[in-house]
Amino acid sequence: MLSGRKKRDLSLLSRGLKYRLKISFYLIFLLPFLISVYLLSNYVFPRAGLPGELFVSLSISMIIAIIGFFLIKEVFDRVLTIALEARLIAAGDISRKVEIERSDEVGDLGEALNQLTQRIRSNMDELKSYGRKTTQINMEIQKRVLALSSLLQISSLVSEGAELKDILDMAVDKAGLLAESEAAYLFLKDKESDSFLIKFAVGHGGDNLLGMKINASDAVFGSLLTRGDIFVADADHKKAADSFSQRFRFRNTLAVAVPLRNEITAVLGIVNSKEDFTYEDDDAELLDIFGRQISIAIENDFLLHKAEKLEIRDALTGLFNENYINGRLDEEIKRAILCQRPCSFVVFDIDDFARFRREFGAISAEISLKKVAGVIHDVISEIDRSGRTADNEFSVIMPEKNKRQSKEIADVIRGKVEEMFSAEPEPGRRLTISAGVSENPLDGITARELIERARSSVNLAKAQGKNKVV
Repeated sequence: MLSGRKKRDLSLLSRGLKYRLKISFYLIFLLPFLISVYLLSNYVFPRAGLPGELFVSLSISMIIAIIGFFLIKEVFDRVLTIALEARLIAAGDISRKVEIERSDEVGDLGEALNQLTQRIRSNMDELKSYGRKTTQINMEIQKRVLALSSLLQISSLVSEGAELKDILDMAVDKAGLLAESEAAYLFLKDKESDSFLIKFAVGHGGDNLLGMKINASDAVFGSLLTRGDIFVADADHKKAADSFSQRFRFRNTLAVAVPLRNEITAVLGIVNSKEDFTYEDDDAELLDIFGRQISIAIENDFLLHKAEKLEIRDALTGLFNENYINGRLDEEIKRAILCQRPCSFVVFDIDDFARFRREFGAISAEISLKKVAGVIHDVISEIDRSGRTADNEFSVIMPEKNKRQSKEIADVIRGKVEEMFSAEPEPGRRLTISAGVSENPLDGITARELIERARSSVNLAKAQGKNKVV
């Protein structure tokens, strides 16, 4: 009986593809050919007829040829199977796997194809991972670009000297674009009560936040107001999130302090109501940058108003400005009361000046304002003080003059203005002024009282037909 090793040696299954193809070739072509030659030479040609041995021999030859055919077919079927799998994989179906039937050249080819497919799958998984990371990086870049663009817009408003309200409106609105926020808010410090009120709120539900108040002893924002810590309420800070949501109707918030001269003057925050939401460090960093911009805007506004208070001259006309006139009038009233002397106050207002500006433009309006200011300055005395106290309003403090004397001077100014503009060829350019006069103590004992009375008299002069002194 043959041993297992010898059986394997004799078996075609354990042989290589080249060996099996050679055997198949012999079985199909060579052996049948030799047998046919032998039979023809020994049986057909020497004698006539077809003996039974010849029939049997031919049958055996046919069987051998058929066996060889199926051996070759089996080899080519496996090769075709691998070729089909390769085409499917090349078409994009990398989930396929070649079944290895036996270890030979075809099996090695299938194994190599499987390894190649596995490597492609691994590479594809890596590419997908890199794609996700790239998408995340792109989102972070877009977020920072958006934040930078918003900061540039805010900086532009600050540099243009826009109103603080407009700047804060934009800053809060742009902050609301961070971290999937639903709304954004800004607390401003109320100096009288030393508490913080939400003065600006944008976004969905932002109106519900307006007017809400916090202070340094607040259970939610206390550490932020006292130490300037960043306040976070989200899934990682559930206790803070619970406390915040009970009062403010939002689940999550991120808030930063806005300092001004080592004192917290505002609090900027963003909110949303998403479940299991957490803020990233980048969100806090970007919000803090917005907070710094707000701090710059508030400080710039503070310095601007301080400079305006220090400035005493009107930039257009060269006369004194409103702050100076109001302060000087207070001083003159006190001196007049102390010395028992009169002090008058005169207000001039250009008639129909709004219409004039609309019809002839801002440049013509400014030229006219300068002309009127020049007439006033030339007529009054050295001890009098004239100023531009509104767009088309001028005022004159007249110490040592009673109401009658002041009215006479005011009427001279009115006449000179009328005469100056009467030479204009277009009727619409012929400006006039109306004036109102008040005197201390007859019409008041404070600057506010004299100013209000003089302005009321101006309104009366306009009601009586304009170009009058009342």
